[in-house]
Amino acid sequence: MSKLTKNQKSVAEKVEAGKAYTLQEASELVKEITTTKFDASLDIDVRLGVDPRKANQMVRGVVSLPNGTGKTVRVLALCTPDQEAAAKEAGADYVGLDEYVEKIKGGWTDIDVIITMPSCMGKLGPLGRVLGPRGLMPNPKSGTVTMDVAKAVKEVKQGKIDFKVDKAGIIHTSIGKISMTPEQILGNAKEFIQTVIKLKPSSAKGTYIKSIFISSTMSKGIKIDPKSVE
Repeated sequence: MSKLTKNQKSVAEKVEAGKAYTLQEASELVKEITTTKFDASLDIDVRLGVDPRKANQMVRGVVSLPNGTGKTVRVLALCTPDQEAAAKEAGADYVGLDEYVEKIKGGWTDIDVIITMPSCMGKLGPLGRVLGPRGLMPNPKSGTVTMDVAKAVKEVKQGKIDFKVDKAGIIHTSIGKISMTPEQILGNAKEFIQTVIKLKPSSAKGTYIKSIFISSTMSKGIKIDPKSVE
């Protein structure tokens, strides 16, 4: 293992092993322990007491982060000609249909989110192999398959993200950037965790929120007391 630098060591010592911090404390501490020279992503990991293999315990949802994601989200709107102008006006980076379907078939995936209409989904089916593994396939549950393409584009641009529990029962997502103020970090984290709490499946038994950790790219994880969020 490589030795820690003086800076990294002093930073690591700021996080007490085994201590559960309040969300307020963690929102301030995560900024203190981040030493990267770039604007690191702010990540949150929520371990749930669910069995994701059971359909009735799958936790999936969307949340609009009050302070945005802190990053530029590249949006592709695949829609009919009558919706194109509105999608462009709402902030979509790329708008069209057939030409972009062909582009994706050729391997182009320089986008973060695809928003489309129910009537266009048939053309996206064959692209599942390309879009699926990258998490780009539109889904009605995440609001990316909709009749109101412009509204969906606007929401994504303003900080709407979708998330789902993985096979290990953990939701891992990015909720902002380290350059945000502690208040903005707190606001985004609180909104996200409370949304996850509301999605508790009725079939889930025992402790639902098992653990919450917040961290930035390459920083140590800070354990959060779930009671401080409710």
